[in-house]
Parts: sequence; C-alpha cells; structure tokens
Amino acid sequence: MIHNLKATSTLAEWLSYLENAHFKAIDLGLERVKSVAEHLDLLRPAPYVITVGGTNGKGTTCRLLETILLNAGLRVGVYSSPHLIRYNERVRIQNEDVADALHTASFAFIDANKTASLTYFEFSTLSALHLFKQAKLDVVILEVGLGGRLDATNIVDADLAVITSIDIDHVDFLGDNREKIGFEKAGIFRAHKPVIIGEPDVPQSMLEHAENLHCAVSCRDKDWQFSQLEKGWCWQNEKVRLENLPFCQIPLANAATALAVVQALPFAISEQIIRQSLEAVELTGRFQTLKGEPLAHLADKLSLSVAEMPRVIIDVGHNPHAARYLAEKLTALKAQTTGKIIAVFGLLKDKDATGVIEPLLSVIDQWYCVTLDVPRGQSSNELQGKLLDVAQDNAVQSFTASSVESGVQQALQSAVKNDIVLVFGSFHTVGEFLAFTM
Repeated sequence: MIHNLKATSTLAEWLSYLENAHFKAIDLGLERVKSVAEHLDLLRPAPYVITVGGTNGKGTTCRLLETILLNAGLRVGVYSSPHLIRYNERVRIQNEDVADALHTASFAFIDANKTASLTYFEFSTLSALHLFKQAKLDVVILEVGLGGRLDATNIVDADLAVITSIDIDHVDFLGDNREKIGFEKAGIFRAHKPVIIGEPDVPQSMLEHAENLHCAVSCRDKDWQFSQLEKGWCWQNEKVRLENLPFCQIPLANAATALAVVQALPFAISEQIIRQSLEAVELTGRFQTLKGEPLAHLADKLSLSVAEMPRVIIDVGHNPHAARYLAEKLTALKAQTTGKIIAVFGLLKDKDATGVIEPLLSVIDQWYCVTLDVPRGQSSNELQGKLLDVAQDNAVQSFTASSVESGVQQALQSAVKNDIVLVFGSFHTVGEFLAFTM
C-alpha cells in the first residue's frame, strides 16, 4: 500500500494505515514477520525475555511481574494487547506508556525497512521490539496476542515461558478442545528453558511438548501451591514459603503464577519487594471499582453527586473462563449488599456469548445489552437474543441499548445507591465506557 506517512505524521494516521496495510486482519504464521525482524535485528530486544501466554490472566500476571521487577531496580518493558482507550497502552517502558512521537518514529523506521507485508499486530510487535531495544532494558515481558505457536510475539526466543490458564477461546484459530489449544499455547516454549504453568488442569499435549523440548516445568499444585486465608494468603514451593501475603487487586491465581515466575528468575528479589509489589499492583478493567476523577466525571454527566452514585465495577471478562471467575466475585459481593447487580454487557460476534452468560445468569439481576460499533461488534438485539435463549423460561430483566454510553446511562438511571452497576464484556465495552468517563 502506497502512502506518504512520515515519522512526524500523527499516530492516528499511522494506525489507520496499519489497519489496512495487509490483505488479512489476522494472518497467523511467523515467516513474514520473522524475516523482517531478522533483517532489522530485532529478535533479541533485551538480555532477558519472558513470554506470557494463556486464555485469561495474561495481563494481570504481566502487570505484577512488571511491578516486582521495577521495584527490584531493573529496567523493564512490557508489550500487551489489546488496549482499552489509547494505542500507547500497548507498549510500556519503565512503567510509562510510550509517547506518540516515539511510536510514529518507530513505525516509520519499520515501514522504511520492512521486507514483507505485515498485519496490524505484526507491525505493532516489531515496533515494540524496536522501542525496547532502543531503551536498553534489562527485561522485556511479551504478552501473547492469540494462541502462541503462530503469534507474532513468538518470533522472539523467550528465556522463560509462562502459561496462565487454558480454556476454550478463539476456536476458529486454535481448535475446539483443550488439547489442541494447549498445544498451540505451548508453542512459546523453548528447548531447555524454564516453563511456569498456572493452569491446574494442564492438557497432556502441553506437558508432552515441554518434555520433548526438555523444558524445566514448574506446575501449580505440583511444584508450587498457594492458599487463601482469612486475612492474607500464602505461597510455597520446595524451597520457599511466603506467609501472610497481602491480598492484591488482581486474581490470586495470577498473582501466585507471577510469584512462581519470580522464583525461577536469575535476579535477586527480596520478600519485601514481593510484598510491596502485591500491595501496589493494579490493572485497569480487571474487576476494578471506579473511583476518583472518572467516577466524578460520570456523576457529573448524570447530574448526580458522587455520594449518590451506586458502586460501578468494570471488567474485561469476555470468555467463559473469565465469566466463571466474575460470577464468583459477584456472588461474594452480593452476600454483602441488599442491592441489585445491574449489568451493561457488550461482546464481539466471535465470542462464546452463551458460555459467558450461563455462569452469570443467576447473579445478575438486570441486563443492558449494548451494540459495539466495531467491525466484529455484536448488536444489542443479537446479544439479548442469546441471553433469552440461555434464560429460557426463567424470567430475566433485559433491555437493549444502541451504544455503551446509552446502556450505561440507562443502567445508572435505574440504579439506586445500594446497587452495583457492572460494565463488562469485550475490551471495547470497557474502553468505550472509560472514554465516556474522561
């Protein structure tokens, strides 16, 4: 595709170009992107690389690892996707989103020197590697975009691979059962390199692949364990026991997986740093209660005082595994309140809506199904139809809205002080909501 973009062009112009630069939005396979990376010498972005794959929990696991490594005094870069509001969220260096000008300069460099056509994600990945290499980092953490074996991040040979969880998702690309999906995700393993697995029910295909590569595998419930106590939690393996750890703002299973990674790293990290990091870590959109300025802006738009607002929670749970975890959290919350749980729910067409709705049907009292105005977005009527199919004869209160903004306004207008308004589903749902609160 011919264009006249330069390093000084805007980030929006570059992203528009990247979205249309390749004939397919998703084109799995590493040959093209790896050949460009080799040509640009980007395959070793830092002396130590951690690649994190899995169905759910990748973002939170990466975030805690990043926090711990930064607190230990290391220079750290993280590549993650998708973003919620701004593209810049995808590349963090030293806990800062990279500025527009650095992204556009990097895009211009990749574009001028590429030797093959690239998808949006491939181009983004190469640009992130270029930015990391320029920043002279100690550690780079790469979050896998889709699957593992054929994902663009897998052009880099990781020093340590992490699997957070395994569940059915992206069946068109990864297969329709856990064994096929496990094999695809195990594609990030490298011969004789350590592997940390946080999934308690590990597919045999994954274990066999690790064995064939002679990886040192450390599995949850076998090589390390964690348990929740009333006022804290503990983590242990054969050599280390960490007791009375503080609860954190991310799922405990993901925090425990990150601690298993820490034990396998070649860096000196004290227990004090681990505790400090657990207390500090947070990640937008993971069962997060809206507070501060965003809540104030939202109240202002509805002509309410913050004191009158119900609790507002946002969550990017968009597959059955995430929905089951969300249902557990909401059930615990519901036991502590007399109010209703009112959901604003938006999902992409290629997601298992039925599998997301089922575990939440008995917990959520009122649903606002919203239309997502993106190419893969599902209409509110389609989503409501699936909700009613799952509910069958059970009476379910459901409404439709033409946008996330409209759904949120309706939900908040119907809520009272003791209610909980949950905005959840696709990253686009939460991203649109957060943009509305700005």
